[in-house]
Order: sequence, then C-alpha cells, then structure tokens
Amino acid sequence: MTDKEKTEEKPLIDIKTGHASVDRSIRRVSRFASWFRAIPAVAHFLRAIDRFNDRLGSQFGAAITYFSFLSLIPILMVSFAAVGFVLASNQDLLTNLINKIVSSISDPTLANTLKNTVNTAIQQRATVGLTGLLLALYSGINWMGNLREAVRAQSRDVWERKPDDQEKIWKKYARDLLSLLGLMLALVITLTLTSVAGAAQAAIVSALGLDGIDWLRPALTTIALTISILANYLLFLWIFWILPRHKPRKKALFRGTLLAAIGFEVIKFIMTLTLPKLASSPSGAAFGSVLGLMAFFYFFARLTLFCAAWIATAKYKDDPELPQPHQAEYKSNG
Repeated sequence: MTDKEKTEEKPLIDIKTGHASVDRSIRRVSRFASWFRAIPAVAHFLRAIDRFNDRLGSQFGAAITYFSFLSLIPILMVSFAAVGFVLASNQDLLTNLINKIVSSISDPTLANTLKNTVNTAIQQRATVGLTGLLLALYSGINWMGNLREAVRAQSRDVWERKPDDQEKIWKKYARDLLSLLGLMLALVITLTLTSVAGAAQAAIVSALGLDGIDWLRPALTTIALTISILANYLLFLWIFWILPRHKPRKKALFRGTLLAAIGFEVIKFIMTLTLPKLASSPSGAAFGSVLGLMAFFYFFARLTLFCAAWIATAKYKDDPELPQPHQAEYKSNG
C-alpha cells in the first residue's frame, strides 16, 4: 500500500472513531438521564409537572389571579366606608386629616378634590359600605369557586369531571360560602399566630435585655421564619384538605402542605426584596403596586395548584394499587 493510499484512509478511520465516541457519549448521557429520572423525588416532581401542565395549571392560575385582583375593589370600598364611619364619629381626627391634606399639597385644585373625596366617604359611608360588602361577598364566593375547581382539577384521578361531580347551583354556592368563611377564619388564625408570636418574641427579648446581642439575631430570625412557615402550613392544610372532593392520603397531604408552606415563604421573601426596587422607578411608582399584587396572586395560585398536583401524584411503596415488582421504585417520596 502506497503512502498516498494510507493518507487517504486516515480520515475514514478518524470519522469512524469520532462517531463511536459521540455514540458512547450519547449513551452515557442517556443512562445518566434515565438514572436521574428514576430517583423517586425527581420522578415525583416530573409527574407533578406533567399533571400541572396537562390540566391547565397555568391557565387556572391566571384565572385565579384575575378574580383575586377583581375582589380587591369591593374590599377597598368596604375599607373606604369604614374610614368614613371613623371620621364621622371623630371630628378632631377629621379636622387634622383635612389640615394635613391642605398643608401637604401645594396644588389647591388637588387639595380641594381630596377634601371632597373625604366628605363623600363620610356622607355616603353606609351606601358604599353596604354595596362593597355585597360585592365583596359575591366576588369572594366566585373566587372560592374558581380556586375549588382548579384544585379539584389537579386532584381528581381523571381530567374530565364525572357526572357525580356536578352539584346543584344552590349547593355549590352554599359550599363556596362556607369554604370562604372557613378560609377567612384560617387566615385570621394564621395572621394572629404570626403577630402574637412575633410580639411575644420581641417582648421576651426586650425584657431579658438581649436586644444588643448580635449572635442572637440568626436564632431569632430562624424562630420567626419557623413561626411564619407554621402559619402558612395551617393555611395550605385547610386548602388541600377541604377543597378536593376526594381526600388525599395523609402522608402525601402533610408533605405537600409543607412544600407549599415553604414555597409561599420564598415567594413572600422575593416579593419583599423586589417590590421596593420596583417602586423606586417613575413607572414603578405608578404601576408597581398593581404589578406586584398581580405577581403575588399569580405565584400563589401556581404554587397552590402545583402542590395539589404533587399531592395527587404521590406514590409510596405501600400503595395497594402499585404492581408488586414496582414497589421497590418508591422507597421514599420526593
């Protein structure tokens, strides 16, 4: 064989060697991906993601966000009426408020507009309050109905609703009203628990004279964070236990609720960091609060629905419906 023929054969050998190397790399990556997907926690997470996407979790989250934001209008009306009742019964407070409006605003037209707004709140407080209360009740029931349907869509075994899932209109609204009242009670309990625990912690630290101890701050932060997560846990436990039509397994319920409680705390922490920066810009000062509220509601809705899918897709080694050879795959839950 001549040197020219050997030279011509070398690229062919190199190409074959390169293809073999690429094939080996692809097989290694495929084996690693298969091994990684077989990890129980990862497999559970992927099942929850698939269910969340297949059952329109993002679309339901957007709908819940819309109704959440819409419900703020009657709530503001009720708050506006409450301020009117307070000002009407306290003339000194009303006088101080009007004086602050006049002194803090240089534009006389704007100051006069705000003064008229305050007077309107006082004069029409009963009408505004009653209208706002009725609208808040109506929008709150519809909001609860949308949240309930979204959670049930993620929780039931099949995507389509069965005939026995249909309810009479009066029964549905009665159930949503009771669910709304229960959620408000759970929210009041969680907020009370958080505020009382925080105030008690501050009082104890101040009484013991431990305010200036730097090394104690991480421990106090950890305690406050634990209390806040516990409050979140109670709120999500109510949602995942009451709203689904078919009750989930307790092991999956408790673990999924913990996941939601921690995720909700992360959302609150991120919003606390981003909202002040958003409001610092001129456009953010005008629309930052609105965008922040919408983002908060949207992330809350997505977190709630994903955790509902996570609870519904939980599998354990002692599940009776699992085939015997596959029970070893679920030695632990993700």
